[in-house]
Amino acid sequence: MSAKQITYENIDPKVRSMIMVGLTLAMLIACLDGTIVSTCGATIASELNGTALYSWMITAYMLCETVMIPISGKLSDLYGRKPVFLVGLVLFVEGSLLAGMSASMEMMIACRALQGLGGGILIPVATAAVADLYEPAKRARMQGMLGAVFGIGMGLGPVLGGYITEYIGWHWVFYINLPMAVIAFVLTIRKFPMPVDDGEVLIDYKGMAVLSALLLDIILLFEFEGDRFEWVSPVTAAMVVLALVLMYVLVKVEKKAAEPMLAPHLIHNRTVVVACIMMLIFGIALTGSMTYSSMFAIYVLGLSVMEAGEYAIAMVLGMMITAMGSGQLLTRTGYRPWLAAGPVIGAAALFLMSTMGPDTDLTYYAAYLFLLGLGLGCMMSTIMVSVQNSAKQSEMGMTTSAVNLIRSVGSTVGTAVFAS
Repeated sequence: MSAKQITYENIDPKVRSMIMVGLTLAMLIACLDGTIVSTCGATIASELNGTALYSWMITAYMLCETVMIPISGKLSDLYGRKPVFLVGLVLFVEGSLLAGMSASMEMMIACRALQGLGGGILIPVATAAVADLYEPAKRARMQGMLGAVFGIGMGLGPVLGGYITEYIGWHWVFYINLPMAVIAFVLTIRKFPMPVDDGEVLIDYKGMAVLSALLLDIILLFEFEGDRFEWVSPVTAAMVVLALVLMYVLVKVEKKAAEPMLAPHLIHNRTVVVACIMMLIFGIALTGSMTYSSMFAIYVLGLSVMEAGEYAIAMVLGMMITAMGSGQLLTRTGYRPWLAAGPVIGAAALFLMSTMGPDTDLTYYAAYLFLLGLGLGCMMSTIMVSVQNSAKQSEMGMTTSAVNLIRSVGSTVGTAVFAS
């Protein structure tokens, strides 16, 4: 390794702290925009005369974000986190600026797709960068902070979107990203730890194409299942068969690739496999419960959209407590207590939520959401730290993105399952 090679061992602590603040800001705006249109989307669609295309505002973002996660992770291993991250930030800013200027629903959907591409870079690369910036013993605290930011962004998005639309105007739902993105850009333009230059960079274009097609097929299947077509139908059967074929082709392609997008040997890493299973559960529980508990609050408990969003903050608070708490205490307790407690607490919260009815007191509703947040917060940062500490440094981006990808797919599946 060259003497000039920057690693977590010799990086200037002040520079590292500034980079971390920039990464956190970027992750926050990416998470916010995943949910921010849920309360103001109807207003935007109405003003742009595109109510029939309303669902694509959310779907376009989610599709592009999910497809971009594994691609950006691998590219950050090959080219370094900094250039890939900055590209993602620029794409996100362009998408936000143009979305605020949208004059038609078609333009809005295209801009949301561009935002999704940027968001699909920012979240996994920011998460992977923690392993470059901090030694293993200190990663837990920083991942705990990012886990809390993830929960804050997802939970506050609908509330923030509603307030901005009501008191300022929906255009500012997107413009609000710009100052935070500029600050993030300035803070992260500094020297990141870089991968060792091993010569020629080989990009797995075939794997990229097949994986993207597979993810599009899976996401669209769950997104439109039960709405555009039935669970048992020729369309469903065709999409399931296509997914199986693409999965088979992907394995064949990746086994032959010099630098695979998702290395087949990850399946032999028990930590990664268990982490993917738990992150799938995390994605299903977080997005599914957040979406449909708010619908329950509105249509059964009689809350307004804004009131439902405000009550959802209880879940965010729960996630913050255990995400940051696990990060602070992980070196003393180890992974197992948190990974054992998280699913148990989450399952108990979901069971309690299943007992709610029209006469449920709002205090109990908030308490159940808070309990669910506690359970979910035990899992996210703990899972990510365990994965990063078991991964090769040269594959940190790919391994981290694989887990983030499963979480994103879980979010899509969770929405469909809870809808059913």
